[in-house]
Amino acid sequence: MRFSFAHLMVFVLFFSCSNKNNLKVDVSSVDAPFSLQRFDIEFYTANEKTLQSVKNKYPYLFPALLTDSLALAKINDPQEQDLFKESQLVFKDISKVDNSLIWLFKHVKYYNPQFSSPDVVTILSNIDYDHRVIYADSLLLISLDAYLGKNHPFYADFPAYIKQNTTKSHLIVDVANSIITKQVPKNTKRRFLDHIIYEGKKMKCLDFYLPEVTDHEKIGYSSDKLTWAVENEESVWMYFMDKNILFSTEQKLRQRFIENAPFSKFYTTEDSLSPGKIGVWLGWQIVTSYMKHNDVSLQELLEKDTDEIFKNSKYKPKK
Repeated sequence: MRFSFAHLMVFVLFFSCSNKNNLKVDVSSVDAPFSLQRFDIEFYTANEKTLQSVKNKYPYLFPALLTDSLALAKINDPQEQDLFKESQLVFKDISKVDNSLIWLFKHVKYYNPQFSSPDVVTILSNIDYDHRVIYADSLLLISLDAYLGKNHPFYADFPAYIKQNTTKSHLIVDVANSIITKQVPKNTKRRFLDHIIYEGKKMKCLDFYLPEVTDHEKIGYSSDKLTWAVENEESVWMYFMDKNILFSTEQKLRQRFIENAPFSKFYTTEDSLSPGKIGVWLGWQIVTSYMKHNDVSLQELLEKDTDEIFKNSKYKPKK
């Protein structure tokens, strides 16, 4: 595949700024109140006398199997305390997270007037990377220990593409994604095109809900991986066309091009240069092109089927 740095700055600036600037809206008058509670602090500073009050306040975080003796053992475990102390170094002051949540919830409600902001509770989950944010309509749990920074020693054994998204700035992207996943109608079709358009819709929601966040943070790419995607857009598109991938129902295509991974699998010598989930990125471009050429709201977009979006997107990969 072609990988050239020619006109790099033009491409990067165009890609990073062209859509976001059009999506800035005034949400100052939008009312989206919520509470933010620090279970992590209350739990890890509790003792035998105060534990019951923590249990009364957060009963949903104390399953029946977690007896008082087990809870106290967890609180006093040296490794657990190390995790708490390290998390406090990064998140003792939670004001920036609070402000980011305010901004996000206001944008979500601006586009979805029926949306009610969930109550937010910060927890520690022993760095459970697959469940960093849990959203259940009225409640949002955020595992702060999963956002200590990509160079933190706790993540030393994580692969680079995972570490990339363990920063404070990526926390709000994960929160937004947890909300978006419940808003975008599920894809029940099997074609590769259906999968990438579904993912593209979710990425487009991120554009609307987080207009100030950079594209590489939204999709979870490093800067060089995003550059590869921009520079090789036409080559990726031609590969999918030449290999008849778009309308294929082969299950392995999800692993190769949609699921989170260190790189996408074209089975070429340059695979390691590519970012993972390149199909998600391509679906994002197709959906963006559709909105550019069709007068539809975000909510209308989410209800459109794959064929309508693909046919009327007028998508042409950048050369």
